[in-house]
Amino acid sequence: MTIEELRIRIDELDRQLVELLSERARAAQMIGHLKAATSLPVYEPNREKIIYANVRAANKGPLPDIELTHIYERIIDVMRALQRNELASQRHAQAAEQEGGALGHAAGESSSETGKKS
Repeated sequence: MTIEELRIRIDELDRQLVELLSERARAAQMIGHLKAATSLPVYEPNREKIIYANVRAANKGPLPDIELTHIYERIIDVMRALQRNELASQRHAQAAEQEGGALGHAAGESSSETGKKS
């Protein structure tokens, strides 16, 4: 193969990697929603150890295990941040809902108080 043909192949592989990483991110977001619903922490060190062991077991080279593990450490960091952002968005939405309900209730009281004065 020529350099140009190999670069075309690398470009194809990069597109596939992006697709797979996006799919993984969507799964991580769904896990984030479930963790929020069940009050589980975002950081689960035992789960991460399992992921690294799975990656090393699946590695057939040419990347050394340690280098592949470093790549996955970064992927997991990004996925964890995504889950934290999801949880923060959910908490913000819940707080806004509660605040809106409280404001609506307070507004109702003010209206009834105003009605009493008339």
